[in-house]
Amino acid sequence: MNTESLPPEFANGTAWFGTPVRALQPMDAAKAQEELTTLTELAEEKGLSRLRSVLTGSGDLTTFLGTAASLSSYMRDGMQMFPETLEALFDTPLETYLNSLFDQIAAAALAEGVVEASIMKVLRRLKREAHFLIGLGNLAGTDAETTVHRLSKLADACVRSAVNFLLLDAHRQGKLKLPDPANPGPGSGWIVLAMGKLGASELNYSSDIDLIVLVDPTAPAIPEPYEAVETFVRLTRRLIRVLQDRTEDGYVFRTDLRLRPDPGSTPLALPINAALHYYESRGQNWERAAMIKARSVAGDIAAGEAFLRELQPYVWRKYLDYAAIADVHSIKRQIHAHKGHGEVAVLGHNVKLGRGGIREIEFFVQTQQLIAGGRFPELRDRETVTNLRRLSARGWITPDAERDLVESYWFLRDVENVIQMVADEQTHILPSDKEGLRRIALLLGFPGEDAFAERLRTTLRTVEQHYAALFEAAPQLSRHLGNLVFTGDVDDPDTLETLHGLGFQRVSDICRVIRGWHFGRYKATQSAEARERLTELTPALLEAFGQTQRADEALMRFDEFLSGLPAGIQLFSLLQSNPRLLRMLVMIMGAAPRLAGIITKRPHVFDGLLDPALLSELPSREYLAQRLADFLGGARLLEETLDRLRIFAAEQRFLIGIRLLAGSIDGPRAGRAFSDLADLTIQSALNAVQQEFERIHGRVTGGRVAILGMGKLGSRELTAGSDVDLILLYDYDPQAEQSDGEKPLAPSQYYGRLTQRLIAAVSAPTAEGVLYELDLRLRPSGNKGPVATHIESFRKYQNTEAWTWEHMALTRARTIAGDEGLCAEVEEDVKSILGSERSAEKIKHDAAEMRQLVLNEKPPRNAWDLKLVPGGLMDLEFIAQIAVLLGQVDGPRHTGTHDILQHLSGTFADPQIVVELTDAHRLYTEIDQVVRLCLTGPLDPKDIPPELADTLLGRFDLPEFDVLEAHLQETSERVRAHFDRLIGT
Repeated sequence: MNTESLPPEFANGTAWFGTPVRALQPMDAAKAQEELTTLTELAEEKGLSRLRSVLTGSGDLTTFLGTAASLSSYMRDGMQMFPETLEALFDTPLETYLNSLFDQIAAAALAEGVVEASIMKVLRRLKREAHFLIGLGNLAGTDAETTVHRLSKLADACVRSAVNFLLLDAHRQGKLKLPDPANPGPGSGWIVLAMGKLGASELNYSSDIDLIVLVDPTAPAIPEPYEAVETFVRLTRRLIRVLQDRTEDGYVFRTDLRLRPDPGSTPLALPINAALHYYESRGQNWERAAMIKARSVAGDIAAGEAFLRELQPYVWRKYLDYAAIADVHSIKRQIHAHKGHGEVAVLGHNVKLGRGGIREIEFFVQTQQLIAGGRFPELRDRETVTNLRRLSARGWITPDAERDLVESYWFLRDVENVIQMVADEQTHILPSDKEGLRRIALLLGFPGEDAFAERLRTTLRTVEQHYAALFEAAPQLSRHLGNLVFTGDVDDPDTLETLHGLGFQRVSDICRVIRGWHFGRYKATQSAEARERLTELTPALLEAFGQTQRADEALMRFDEFLSGLPAGIQLFSLLQSNPRLLRMLVMIMGAAPRLAGIITKRPHVFDGLLDPALLSELPSREYLAQRLADFLGGARLLEETLDRLRIFAAEQRFLIGIRLLAGSIDGPRAGRAFSDLADLTIQSALNAVQQEFERIHGRVTGGRVAILGMGKLGSRELTAGSDVDLILLYDYDPQAEQSDGEKPLAPSQYYGRLTQRLIAAVSAPTAEGVLYELDLRLRPSGNKGPVATHIESFRKYQNTEAWTWEHMALTRARTIAGDEGLCAEVEEDVKSILGSERSAEKIKHDAAEMRQLVLNEKPPRNAWDLKLVPGGLMDLEFIAQIAVLLGQVDGPRHTGTHDILQHLSGTFADPQIVVELTDAHRLYTEIDQVVRLCLTGPLDPKDIPPELADTLLGRFDLPEFDVLEAHLQETSERVRAHFDRLIGT
């Protein structure tokens, strides 16, 4: 039988999906055919004749299935896991089949003899089947609106089933007395509200779900009201476990309860009266915005709806609430700051939080709702697109804005879903390589990555323009500046009032500073033309700095920057004609004292910001290597080369930091870029030093050098302020007695002096500063031994004398420079040393003892001391290093902590622990990279620059700093528990 013998609606997919399947092109036709062959064998084995007929045919459905399987590992696994489901689609169309799965999910909670383990298993299997089918339908051409509604319906069903099971279980144990066990929710007192995307029925493919859990202690099912909170907190913990713990069957949904009132100090389940009191007395405007999408989804649904009705006056106010909009807007300041920063990078772009992304459309709608929803109830709908249409109907936005934003929204939601569909990963970031981008383009039905990139850029620009127009038109952003007079020696009273209105506090000091500019006290303002340009620029400068939360500090940093400039006319002209640069400069002065200090001391690094492609070019190794080669091109003398290396490294570190601050790259990618920069510049320094050294001392026969990067350099996790840990290894012909130059040296002396020269070349201060601070203490024998180590001595020491901590350090070792042949040998040596047999008990004991010693001798300063805090980065690094030493990491050798944690073997850590460890590392890395970029010292949460706080919140899409702190605390406690379990105390 083949597809010709089946009706056309089966061959083209209409019978399955309701419409003919979308034509997808494979990246590799042979791979697609290989997937079809595998599926065909499976269909034959299971006697699925109609599926086999399609798979061996040549119709559109055949091509679609092979292509989808070859482009998405998650779809491929789904097809192989559920071939019977595909066969069933010949009898039952997708929509009907999905509804039957939702019914089965609901029934699972009420089944006879169900226990927690069995409900977890059933929910995971049914969710996986439905999830696969929804994704397959999306790839086949089902529109994004239908897809997000199906995903939301699936999540609703799973949450409701889990809640019903737990209520019945509590009823069976006598903890509750349900009015109707056949319908557990009503009267139970357990209220589960869906927030965010789930609340709006707009869930994305691999989304977590945001919930708020409340308790009505007066509900009929609760025998003892005083025990109600404790009972439901325990049930809520179990609910989280049932839904999100990873087992051999996967997980249901990752669950987030951080949107509840005051999450750092309130229980997981909060009494409704306490919640109402909180919202009415202390509720923030961001919480009002969040409540727009709140929906009662499980448990006592009617009680949840009553609670939301009671909150209506809090959420929807009768007047035009522009002040509240300004407050809500402050939580998304990082989006507004992105506006107009040149071309958008497609590679690595975040389609949710990035410029022109989904969040801007959602925020556009929510602000209009908060302004108008109090007087117009029809604008209170939870769904984004419904509200766009209603806003247009009422004249709040133009028909063009409605059309553009609706079209853009569903296109971006499609892109977001497909990104996540490739491997079921909770990410909104497009791949940073062209092959990965091509995969996304093909899954969306584009002929290739160029056509997709062009459509995406157009969409992002469209969204950005509408979003920018909204806030430029908003009253709180349209200021009449008033008087700005800075002549004479006496402050003008009207000017002081204007400055105060702009956001400055120390207005007299600001007047004094600006008078200093106009009196030509700095080199940059000594020429009449420069002062004239600065006078024209001053109102824009003051308005821009006034919009930062610490306007005085930001402007004072700018003044310090100005004082060090050798000339100003070019900069003032550029800032005047290029608002993008002005906004970037203000962002640096407001959020990043460290970066502000860099451009104050080295104003030339600011030149790099003039590149219009800065934020659209990823700082890949190839990009940096090409830039470095061009920059070193004309250098001849050693001193000139070393100075150029310092200039280049300083500028590129600054530009990598700007990309990180602006959101063009994330923390892990910044770590790789900083490390690539170190690799390349240290290799160049070694080459230059060797060349000069050989001119005087000649060469040693068979002599070779390799540099081993250790610590954060080895793991490719350098930050903006990291020093670098190195070990220099050498080898030579055993017969060689000395070098062959004018001033010959014995081999050990030769390589010792060469290493000293390299240390000076890299770390000695010159007029251009230092290249890197070096740390060589990780070499054999530490500071007591020679600075250069013969390869045989290294092998012998590591195999016979090294301590546990030295082998732990070696897990991050990576050759970064030197002779290719020796580098390859060293890599093999390291692999062999790490693969040696060890006592698990001794290794774990040594590591736990060492960690406790660090805690005793160097306790963390506060919860934001991410390296030292219990459950912080050091604990994660120790877990990864011990796993490597015990051979508990799958696949090839990795040196990065995140990569190691991601590949922990199942015998060492179960899937749920792996997810929690890697999520924690991603969280810490993002915070650590941004904080070390912006601050010169530790982060004090009581004195954090507000713009930096906004930047961090934007990274995690969290509304308030307290929520981020609570999330950090929960994460560190979870990691510490895993450390104790895996390593021991």
